[in-house]
Amino acid sequence: MAESYCKSYYAATANKIDGFSRLEESIDVDVAIVGGGFTGISTAVELAERGVRVAVLEANRIAWGASSRNGGQITGSLSGDRAMEKQFRRKLGKDAADFVWKLRWRGHEIIRRRVEKYAIACDLKFGHMQAAYKPSHIAELEAMYQAALDHGMGDEVQFVRGPEVEGIIGTKIYHAGLVNRRNMHVHSLNLCLGEANAARSLGARIYEDSRVEKINYGKRPELVTAAGRVRADKVLLAGNAYHRLAPARLAGMLFPASLGIVTTEPLPEELARAINPQDLAVYDTRFVLDYYRLTADKRLLFGSGTNYTGKETRNIEDVMRPAIEKTFPQLKGVRIDFGWQGQDGISINRIPQLGKVAANVYYAQGYSGHGVATSHIIGEIMASALCGDSRDFDVFACARHWRMPVGRYLGNQALAIGMWYFQQLEKFR
Repeated sequence: MAESYCKSYYAATANKIDGFSRLEESIDVDVAIVGGGFTGISTAVELAERGVRVAVLEANRIAWGASSRNGGQITGSLSGDRAMEKQFRRKLGKDAADFVWKLRWRGHEIIRRRVEKYAIACDLKFGHMQAAYKPSHIAELEAMYQAALDHGMGDEVQFVRGPEVEGIIGTKIYHAGLVNRRNMHVHSLNLCLGEANAARSLGARIYEDSRVEKINYGKRPELVTAAGRVRADKVLLAGNAYHRLAPARLAGMLFPASLGIVTTEPLPEELARAINPQDLAVYDTRFVLDYYRLTADKRLLFGSGTNYTGKETRNIEDVMRPAIEKTFPQLKGVRIDFGWQGQDGISINRIPQLGKVAANVYYAQGYSGHGVATSHIIGEIMASALCGDSRDFDVFACARHWRMPVGRYLGNQALAIGMWYFQQLEKFR
């Protein structure tokens, strides 16, 4: 039985579209995808646009996992960018830095173009600020600003410091900020639902309540659900932190971090304008950071305190309220209407994990907190690889990943200890 969406702001304001059926037959396609989140659906759109017969099997609802539980920010930040440059040199040589820079913005263009092409109503807005939480963080932002200038983004970025910051975001807690007009924010669930609808209109077969219980490997692998089967030339595993398939190959590589987000009651127009006059998405420069934005109906959507143990927080409102009121004292006592949690897939070196568990069974996972943009990039890369062009796929597949020879529980405890260590170091930087 499929689980319903969690009680989030996204689910409460989701667009009404025709539902997707349960797989209750045996079908034959070119490509079968396990997972109906951003990675699976984005790949399906790409494949369907190329005329490939594709089926998507989702255990619960489309975008049920992290794709409908995130902060909705589409930014040029990449977890593991330095590690990517270093490892990608083995494949790209001196071009690795340019490849990684272009990756930062590739997802933006895919999303913007797709929203326009398929008229997806998802509250897509432009504008973002990364905020220096401590004076010692300013140099990091200045370096990022200079890199943007060096790459011709002078018309899209602005560096502010001191009192200027308050003119951008109505809080006194930041020391500087990097404003980026290319970055975006979005209603995540409506984006994914719109893309699923687009894929369906192009002939993709999309199924909900169709958990894959078994993979029969072979020349043409077969996916087995409780009520049906899918045979395909190739398979993509795109369940990220939520699936347990192919454990012999994938165990110990990816660990779930629990994210938590709340959304306030709708704010009066004057108050919303006071705390966020330019309607920007924001996150700060800490290792474990706060991130927030205004929704279309002027609620503050606020995330904080990612839990790297993999366990959910007992009362998410109790965690978020102090962070909200510290950032915006004018919101003290504000009503919180929605609070939810989810699991994000963390790779230890922060590089997305792309590879194969068999010659014709691929996987893509591990976006480490930057999944909205990155999943769309990976969807494009995986579609190309599944169609025979593996150039970008091979760049990622050559990366070496840490693999912990323990189960998820112990792996998460080790990850939590590591993040605690970095948080302690942060006190001195």
